[in-house]
Amino acid sequence: MPGNQDNGNSIHNSGRVGRLLKVRELRRNIRSAYSNESTDNHRGTEPCEYDLRAREGDSLNNSFIEQYLEGAIAQGCEKPDARPLRQRLLVVANRLPVSAVRRGEDSWSLEMSAGGLVSALLGVKEFEARWIGWAGVNVPDEVGQKSLTKALAEKRCIPVFLDEEIVHQYYNGYCNNILWPLFHYLGLPQEDRLATTRSFQSQFAAYKKANQMFADVVHQHYEEGDVVWCHDYHLMFLPKCLKEYNNNMKVGWFLHTPFPSSEIHRTLPSRSDLLRSVLAADLVGFHTYDYARHFVSACTRILGLEGTPEGVEDQGRLTRVAAFPIGIDSDRFIRALELPQVQDHIKELKERFAGRKVMLGVDRLDMIKGIPQKILAFEKFLEENSHWRDKVVLLQIAVPTRTDVPEYQKLTSQVHEIVGRINGRFGTLTAVPIHHLDRSLDFHALCALYAVTDVALVTSLRDGMNLVSYEFVACQDSKKGVLILSEFAGAAQSLGAGAILVNPWNITEVADSIRQALTMLPEEREKRHRHNFVHVTTHTAQEWAETFVSELNDTVIEAQLRTRQVPPSLPEDNAIRCYLQSTNRLLILGFNATLTEPVDTPGRRADQIKEMELKLHPELKEALTALCSDRKNTIVVLSGSDRKALDKNFGEYDMWLAAEHGMFLRLTKGDWMTAMPEHLNMEWVDSVKHVFEYFTERTPRSHFELRETLLVWNYKYADVEFGRLQARDMLQHLWTGPISNASVDVVQGSRSVEVRSVGVTKGAAIDRILGEIVHSKSMTTPIDYVLCIGHFLGKDEDVYTFFEPELPSDGLVAARTKQNDGPKLPNERRPPMKLPASRSGPKSSQVKAQRALTNPEKGTPNHSCGNSRRPSAEKTSWNVLDLKGDNYFSCAVGRTRTNARYLLGSSDDVVSFLRRLANAST
Repeated sequence: MPGNQDNGNSIHNSGRVGRLLKVRELRRNIRSAYSNESTDNHRGTEPCEYDLRAREGDSLNNSFIEQYLEGAIAQGCEKPDARPLRQRLLVVANRLPVSAVRRGEDSWSLEMSAGGLVSALLGVKEFEARWIGWAGVNVPDEVGQKSLTKALAEKRCIPVFLDEEIVHQYYNGYCNNILWPLFHYLGLPQEDRLATTRSFQSQFAAYKKANQMFADVVHQHYEEGDVVWCHDYHLMFLPKCLKEYNNNMKVGWFLHTPFPSSEIHRTLPSRSDLLRSVLAADLVGFHTYDYARHFVSACTRILGLEGTPEGVEDQGRLTRVAAFPIGIDSDRFIRALELPQVQDHIKELKERFAGRKVMLGVDRLDMIKGIPQKILAFEKFLEENSHWRDKVVLLQIAVPTRTDVPEYQKLTSQVHEIVGRINGRFGTLTAVPIHHLDRSLDFHALCALYAVTDVALVTSLRDGMNLVSYEFVACQDSKKGVLILSEFAGAAQSLGAGAILVNPWNITEVADSIRQALTMLPEEREKRHRHNFVHVTTHTAQEWAETFVSELNDTVIEAQLRTRQVPPSLPEDNAIRCYLQSTNRLLILGFNATLTEPVDTPGRRADQIKEMELKLHPELKEALTALCSDRKNTIVVLSGSDRKALDKNFGEYDMWLAAEHGMFLRLTKGDWMTAMPEHLNMEWVDSVKHVFEYFTERTPRSHFELRETLLVWNYKYADVEFGRLQARDMLQHLWTGPISNASVDVVQGSRSVEVRSVGVTKGAAIDRILGEIVHSKSMTTPIDYVLCIGHFLGKDEDVYTFFEPELPSDGLVAARTKQNDGPKLPNERRPPMKLPASRSGPKSSQVKAQRALTNPEKGTPNHSCGNSRRPSAEKTSWNVLDLKGDNYFSCAVGRTRTNARYLLGSSDDVVSFLRRLANAST
């Protein structure tokens, strides 16, 4: 990416911000150069950037937009011979910025349609945009499709052909009847619940099919290096479909509506499918931080994923989530005020409403716009302020939309009724207080109306952004009018400082705000307007588009840097080859989330009861039996679970069981023996147990487990935020009370708290376990192959580094780089292969272990490593282990931040690999 000088050594947030700042400065320099060139060469001419606004009926300047889409750039705006190669941007939206009308079998008339997205991208010089979407017309025949595709290609547009049934089910059904109301807090349809359920299934199927059709077209036209920008709730499935085609594709998704709270979103039957599909994108954008926060909350509460300040993390993959408030092309509005036709409009309006303050509302006639609430508040203002009745007028522009829908027809009748009643009550023969228009205005007339307005009234009940407020501010640099803005509009986040914020449901508050705005002193109006005017003129639509695409590019860079620190997937073929070539193998396997059946996989509701009772994966029994029967194999199940759980699941196999992180050990044919250090102080258990019981009672769906050497409190199924708060309170209480002077370690999992004695880790238990195994099997040949697979907490990941031919000097990076080293001679491996004293715990454990190994009932081993692990640690390591660098395979399951060399995604992947391993040896 231009301006990126990152050396790849760090993925810290400061590095990302630094890169973005450099790109931002570069964009400003480029924009300044174009601006100066345009000013010098074309003073007094019509500007070269044009805007298509998101208001129905605004057809002005279509010729200029058409020129842009055809690639004909206005003279002076660009220097073709000096332009750098631009990155291609594939903009994918439900509708193209072009409406097609068929004139013959192979001829089409193309008309520019309104769309705010075009406005945002016209002024972007860095990218070469291509538009992909539905042309708004059904084209069933091949001749028509080919001719329309050819016609649209001249305008940089690529059509997606949807048949009438798909459009009805996908667009009119699922998008407009399900998603749009839900995202605006109107809820799901309630009229006929059974019919709704049936239609919902077919509409959702059509929605997925339509998204796949969009993905097919994108895939056909995608070129390496392109950026794909998906837009709005119509295409929530598209990021997943695109990533299935090409996982390296740069995909961003932006929502132009509000995103509801998780409590609203969770009512949607397809809630999880939609969230996971959006998370396939590299960057997810919203207008405001509130919407982004709601999305992250939905992912954590519904999907159980980890929310971070940067976004949502799933199995180590981070989807960045951020707020990108859209803007307008403010220069276009400011310049328009100087045009003669606009000045004429302004003069007419001033004469028409001379002596009266002008209040203005510009909205689509929609339930979410709060038009009835606005008019009722104006009525209350007139009731309480009779002296204003002939001094103020409300101009309400209500652009009709979805006129065939009964709910909208009812709304239109309601608004007309209220307007008629107020005008009849407060009007005269010569003047009425409300002028209501059920139509749109052209651009010049609208700019003039903005310019003469004293108070703009935006009372949206729920709005993604509402750019009317931006347009009003841009046209008010002369009059310094007051903006009354609903706190439920996204624009309130940006313009709240200069506007008067109101709750549109509170009619009394809105009426009082009208009085405050009409009587506001000029000095205060100046301050408020100046604050908002600076924001509107600096946070433009072009800046929004450039920022999003730049951050998308940088997010991909960030992901690549992050991926460098993520271990690769387990090379199964190589692991099996080395397995077959070895003669004495050690297989160390975890239990929970490694050999168990997944209980919370995508598409399956998590089952707390099943997870609390750990069960061996049913497809593993045959493979485990085969592996255990191979005399070259020694298999150890190393788990934090208690002895009872391991006995229940593995009692029938010929293997070693190590319970509670190796504190208890037995061969399934023998009895349990303890590997705990002597004089281990467990006096802290009762006090910690009381604390765990207290927090379990206070935290619904949490539970704790009391084992012989440790306690675990698990809040995986509790409310995410409440569980974290409770865990924090628990830790603070533990450290200041029950364990303040105890020799314990507190181990935090993603949603668990574990208290265990100091030094109790799986890695620390390995050398004790090895001694027992060597003693029992009377080994005469060293172990030449080690496979270690588990889903271990960070505290227990020392088990992975225990067998490394060379101990890492700088964390996991060093450990990982050794996997490519060639075979080392014995004198090269010797120093790091010693078993350090720190791994074996206190001396009391050494003594206990020695006694167990020298017991005559167990027999005398034929080498010294079985008799004394601590005094002869170096000798033990040489007699027991003879590992080459490529004969050791450590593998973490479902954890990308790990000291292991390799990764497996889930316990299903573990099962698949172990079955392959068993089949290969037979």
